[in-house]
Amino acid sequence: MNNMVDIEVILDEECIDPRIRILTREKTRQVENIIYAIENVTESEYPRIPAVVDEGLEFFSQRDIIRAFTEGRKVLIQTESGTYPVRKRLSALEEDLNPTRFVRISQSEIINIYKVKRFDINISGTIGVEFENGTKSWAARSCVKAIKELIRS
Repeated sequence: MNNMVDIEVILDEECIDPRIRILTREKTRQVENIIYAIENVTESEYPRIPAVVDEGLEFFSQRDIIRAFTEGRKVLIQTESGTYPVRKRLSALEEDLNPTRFVRISQSEIINIYKVKRFDINISGTIGVEFENGTKSWAARSCVKAIKELIRS
């Protein structure tokens, strides 16, 4: 296996926003680096999210956030390194999140679709969500249509 990357650019007048598809046999470190490089270029219009860590604020890149959710009266973000409180309402946080990456799956949860390992779509119309870190969640029926639309795009 060589470390060369074959890049093909296709011009399409109907395509409004650039779309990138990575074809690979497996998700390797090289593929992760390519994804991060592309995200770093395009992420500038979406702010880093401040969360409370050890009585101070730490800023998290949106690509590192697995999900944002409410627990009791607190809004939390979950990353690979832990779960941290955010000093915003979930609706205000949703306005800051990249809508091509994040989707609301219930009144109390917003997920990063790039951190989803699999969606389990039941005959009854509900969707189970399993994240790469093993966390599981369920989508509310009212959000199923939005999830399916985001997955197809």
